[in-house]
Amino acid sequence: MPIASATVRVPGTTANLGPGFDTLGLALRLYNRITVRRSDRRGIGITSPIDEPSRGPATAMLQEAATAFFRTAKKPSFGFDIAIEGEVPLARGLGSSVTARLGCTAALNRIVGEPLDREALFQLVSRLEGHPDNAAPATFGGFTASTLVGDKARAIRFPVPTTARFVTLIPNFEVSTPMARKLVPQQFSKADTVHCLTRVALITAAFASGNLEALRGCFDDRIHQPYREELIPQLSRVIRAGEKAGAIGGWLSGSGSTIICLTLQNPEAVARAMHRVLPDSSMHLLQADSTGLKGL
Repeated sequence: MPIASATVRVPGTTANLGPGFDTLGLALRLYNRITVRRSDRRGIGITSPIDEPSRGPATAMLQEAATAFFRTAKKPSFGFDIAIEGEVPLARGLGSSVTARLGCTAALNRIVGEPLDREALFQLVSRLEGHPDNAAPATFGGFTASTLVGDKARAIRFPVPTTARFVTLIPNFEVSTPMARKLVPQQFSKADTVHCLTRVALITAAFASGNLEALRGCFDDRIHQPYREELIPQLSRVIRAGEKAGAIGGWLSGSGSTIICLTLQNPEAVARAMHRVLPDSSMHLLQADSTGLKGL
């Protein structure tokens, strides 16, 4: 039966994992909680704190998500208030937009009686995002390899060993995703393309088998990170510092500005080493989220 309000939890995500541009992703135990409540008026009201310059774009994004949901679910639209609260920062490459889109559509779905299953929500949010690399781990949890096959998103999920720690450095500055995408070239050499293809295959195989030691040396990217380093000049030095302190490897999370190192031991030492290079940042020692989208 329809209900008046619903709350869901969506994990933050890290995408690309180095060479896996627009295809590899992983859910983290860093969460946003999204509450949607029916309103007597039309349109959307954002009730959580949000600065004025961001309010217009956020409203437009949520309105687009709601419109797509009602159309896909074949349900009459209604006005609602939405609150987005939690730990996933804006414009830091940790999937804040997918937490909003997936959280909004999943909460609306619960309110109207859940006509869409998890797979349908994944397809919907992938279309809204433009690619599924963040939508897949946010929806299903774990490590995912995903892409568009024809006009449908396809994702394969693998669990992440609990021994893995993701040392997450979040700088105190934002990176614009559109600006970061503009820096990536339209064409690449055969050598750089093969370099990344082979490493994406090894990364996927390592997560699929649970052999995370096999990831050493595999996060080296030639497709997007060298160009986006213009926006995060400390990127390579932060990763090298983490590796020197014992990390298996590291990458720019999404389009940045967050930098993540994966380690199986001494995460505190890895965090200290990374933070020394970029002290104007916050540190989080995270595990992978294995659940993905969750109703509360």
